[in-house]
Parts: sequence; C-alpha cells; structure tokens
Amino acid sequence: MDAVFKALADGTRRLLLDRLRENNGQTLRELCERVEMARQSVTQHLDILEKAGLVTVLRRGRERVHYINPTPIHDIEQRWISVFDRPRLDVLRAIKNQAEEYAMTATVANYVYVTYIHATAEQVWKALTDADLTAQYWGHENISDWKEGSDWEHRRADGSGKVDVVGKILEVEEPRRLVLTFEDSPHEDRSPSVVTFLIEPHQDIVRLTVTHENLPNEEMLQGISSGWPAVLANMKSLLETGKVLPQAPWEM
Repeated sequence: MDAVFKALADGTRRLLLDRLRENNGQTLRELCERVEMARQSVTQHLDILEKAGLVTVLRRGRERVHYINPTPIHDIEQRWISVFDRPRLDVLRAIKNQAEEYAMTATVANYVYVTYIHATAEQVWKALTDADLTAQYWGHENISDWKEGSDWEHRRADGSGKVDVVGKILEVEEPRRLVLTFEDSPHEDRSPSVVTFLIEPHQDIVRLTVTHENLPNEEMLQGISSGWPAVLANMKSLLETGKVLPQAPWEM
C-alpha cells in the first residue's frame, strides 16, 4: 500500500488518473496531449502508477492503452473510510457528484478491472464457467458449452429460471482467455457489449483482468463499475477461503 500512497502523492500522477477517469482507455500519445507534458515524463509517471496497481496497460496492436484500476483505492476505502459514518459520506458524495454533472459531460468508455487471486489459472477458469460456482458468488448460473460460436446465458439461481443476460462465445483459449458478448437487453437495436477475461498465472497467484467494451450508455457504465468489483471480490473470497463475502451478489 506504500506504493499506492507514494503514487498518489504527486499532483501530476493524480492529474493523469483524472484524465483516465474522464476518458478511460487512452494511449500514451493521447495522455501527453491532454496533460501537455513531454512523452518521457508522462511515461515515467505512468510506470509508477502501473507498479502501484493504479493503472492497467493493455496492448492493442502496436499501441499500449492505459486504463484506471480502482482496486487499490477501493482497498483504502474499505480499510479507513467505510468503518466511519458511511451514510453521511454517501450523501455528501451524491451532492458533489450532482454538482459536477453540470460542470462536465462524462464520456462512456470501456471498463477495465484487475484483481489478484491466490489460485491456479484452471481454478479461476472453472469459477467463471461452472454454473454451480457462479451461482454461489454471483447469484446467477453461467450456462454454456463454452465453445466458440456457442450461446451463453446468465440465469438467476433463485429457481425462477429468469435469464438476465445472454450472449455469444467469441474466443476460447482455456484457461487463459475468454471473450463473450454481453446483452442485457437483447431486443434493443444496438450492438452488444463485449467482455474479455484474461487470466495470467504467476506461480500460485493469478492476475485476472476483466475488460468490458462497447458500452452503450453512461447508465450501463455506472452499473458495471460497481458490479464487477463486487462480483470479482466475491469470487476471490470463494476461491481463497471457500466462503463468499457476507453481502448479496450483484444482481445484473
């Protein structure tokens, strides 16, 4: 956590995080233009943010695309903020957010979340694709044969049989990479969003990166921004301790 505080102590690095918050998923060139700073200086600051886990870098062809990663800040919030007067803080934040809406227009962007799990790549893959496991930590059964071109369903595990999300399996590279479409409103005239799960093993630790792209609107961005962290934290707890967290899983 020391690396996180050190990274946040610099005003330029906080500015870079602000720019990514406004428009997530930017190349080095785009960030240099937005902060009006030399390429070498921005690169150095981004390296510090990446090492602290505050920024995630994904390769798109020859370019490196930078995404803000809220996990370390969420950990700080859980340790030092949530134990205090949370309802009052939530009201103050809501007032502040409403005021900021008049000052800026948010841009709907891709969403990236990174978490580290003490498990094998095979265990994480099974947790994402096994209907019984997803029912435990997600409250939904993920149902498919998990082959490219197949359908998948996100079915409520409450016995109602209701399907909240459907999609197609686009890419399967077990146990490293899974790409699927994500349609919460399949009858609407719009292209589906796309979710990519990237599982990168390192000894007995796994780095799981979830990328949610082609988001149709700000409402869905806000929903998944709170949803994915909750779902993945619950999955992490189940894999590492055998128990889910003492909270309801995310209802999509």
